[in-house]
Amino acid sequence: MRALVTLATLAACTASSGCVTAAVGTAASVGLFAVQDRTIGEGIDDATASQRVKTRLMAADYQAFREVDVEVAEGVLLLSGVVPTEEHRRAAETIARSVPNLRSTYVELEVGAPSTMAESAQDEWITAQVRTRLFASPAVRGINVNIETFRGAVFLMGLARTDLELRRAAEIASIVPGVRRVVSFMEVRAAPVPYYAAAATAPAPDFRVTQPAQTEANTGADAGAETRHGR
Repeated sequence: MRALVTLATLAACTASSGCVTAAVGTAASVGLFAVQDRTIGEGIDDATASQRVKTRLMAADYQAFREVDVEVAEGVLLLSGVVPTEEHRRAAETIARSVPNLRSTYVELEVGAPSTMAESAQDEWITAQVRTRLFASPAVRGINVNIETFRGAVFLMGLARTDLELRRAAEIASIVPGVRRVVSFMEVRAAPVPYYAAAATAPAPDFRVTQPAQTEANTGADAGAETRHGR
């Protein structure tokens, strides 16, 4: 009976592409979090907060907020994209701030007409170029950087291990053709210390040499030698 219920559940899930997409997306995200400097728990918290904001925006006004991108990294929320009116811009910020466990909220929304297909394609190309160059740079750990692009404005989020790495990431993004400006919301966090190197000082090794046991014959011989030596 339990097997039948499981199969029925899987069949219903398969019929809905959203269920399958959510499952695959969650697995892929956890795999990504595992190789980033943030913990898997932090990554899941960010993804959950982002999904909550997106869901609330879509429920409030799908048409008005369909071109709003939501990105959360290290508890920092970024809204980018375009909305039809200033009232919608303020409403989007209010909705975003209603989600708990966010440290900061940044609103980079433009008021105007939706993006054209050419503009969207150009933004995707810029994002791909920035990502490729970050991964190719030995000075930046690209896996820690989230990239959002809207009408040539590039927004960087995530972690840098040093101030130099933070600045270098922004410099790399700024020289990509088509980029109008670069806004970095990245934070500096030192690289995690491996558990085996966490101790302040390594323990000194304790070397112990086991002496071979002496037989009675050996003991007697040793005693005789000592006696003869004493004469």
